[in-house]
Amino acid sequence: MNILFATSEIYPLAKTGGLADVSGALPAALRKLGMDVRVLIPGYPKVLAALPDKTPLASLELPVHGALRLHGAAMPDSSVPLIVIEHPGYFDRHGGPYQDITGHDWPDNHLRFGLLSAVAALLGSTASPLHWPVDIVHCNDWQTGLTPAYLHHGSARPAATLMTIHNLAYQGIFPPHTLTELGLPPASFSIEGLEYYGNLSFLKAGLYYADHISTVSPSYAEEIQHDALGFGMQGLLQHRRAQLTGIVNGIDTDDWNPASDPHLCRHYHPGRMSGKAAVKRLLQAEHGLTRSNDTPLFGVISRMTHQKGQDLLLAIAPQLIEEGVQIMVLGSGDAMLETRLRQLAAEYPAQVGVVIGYDEGLAHRIEAGADIFLMPSRFEPCGLNQMYSQRYGTPPVVRRTGGLADTVTDTTSASLADGSATGFMFDEATPAAFLAAVRRALACYHNPRQWSRIKKNAMARDFSWETSARHYQGLYQSMLAG
Repeated sequence: MNILFATSEIYPLAKTGGLADVSGALPAALRKLGMDVRVLIPGYPKVLAALPDKTPLASLELPVHGALRLHGAAMPDSSVPLIVIEHPGYFDRHGGPYQDITGHDWPDNHLRFGLLSAVAALLGSTASPLHWPVDIVHCNDWQTGLTPAYLHHGSARPAATLMTIHNLAYQGIFPPHTLTELGLPPASFSIEGLEYYGNLSFLKAGLYYADHISTVSPSYAEEIQHDALGFGMQGLLQHRRAQLTGIVNGIDTDDWNPASDPHLCRHYHPGRMSGKAAVKRLLQAEHGLTRSNDTPLFGVISRMTHQKGQDLLLAIAPQLIEEGVQIMVLGSGDAMLETRLRQLAAEYPAQVGVVIGYDEGLAHRIEAGADIFLMPSRFEPCGLNQMYSQRYGTPPVVRRTGGLADTVTDTTSASLADGSATGFMFDEATPAAFLAAVRRALACYHNPRQWSRIKKNAMARDFSWETSARHYQGLYQSMLAG
């Protein structure tokens, strides 16, 4: 199978979130299974700078967008083939993929990602300038959502299309006049098309026109069909439930491996766990926390947003601190949440460490050095940190939602008995429910034999991308058979 994987970001060349991690890892895993997967990516300055050996593939002139060039290259770490769109007017600018340096969306995002979708559609049709016939165009999130619409309304024979939802909350919504700017026919602007409450939605276009839809966990695929997490798309997703599949993301088990992690001062594995305590002591020392093997240390790595439930953490943190625990937080986002976390650290400097921003090495040390990981998300399409935590022997406390529900096994008498317990869950997004789950975790932490069993169960879980890739392989095969 020839698979064109269209994405707006890919780790390590361009990253704002989990989409980049998936784009960097899944194509490589699929290629190991024998598929010819190539990744289409915009030519942001950092992308072009990181690919000095790129070669020209084609020069094109597209209506609306004008002249552009396609380059071929290979991912520096995996040799996955890339197709890079060079369009200086759209992509050669300071700032991030979606926002300028002040944090405001680029005003021409509809054109920038309309171009990405248009090129994906072109390469997925018989009009492609490349001598590489595409069987399936795998689209990811709203930035590639117009691809199925362009293929549906085009004249050349289209490839099949798969639309993957990484987070339904981001829908690529633009004013109706952008339909003309994007070169789509007036007939497409209807409820049976890409119209969304009077506006144009890139994501709805993908959900309506794609041959199949996937999400990044089975539970999330079910949740988004209902009002609470459907974000206005639940009716369409219910209508298309027969073409909706949930597949849990994997993690990079080479990069996230406590037995070889270069970010750790000591390595460890299930048969020899002493290195974990050494990492904990160094983490405490680095951030001014009292050095203690016996004090429970909670780890948090997260965007500071309502979705991630950091307000729930702030609500219970004073009570936990009074009981003698430590908390180490890494993340950024909402300014009010950042301020409150800084205030908490200032008030309890020996018990709370807060780093605003992101530091890859520190993220690894928190996963390894913490005793318990906290992830109280209100919704979580898949999530990665709960999987990292289990691999590092740091049982997570999570809300029972989306990918968290699919990848963590709650500790009960039954799961302890059958060896499946790997963490702790709560249902209601309230401080009381969260605190109750944390206290269940602490009770197990103070039972060394029980805690050791939970940690080893967690570290034995297989979260490799190979497992996810095989599910995608089966989905691709069923799409082509259909």
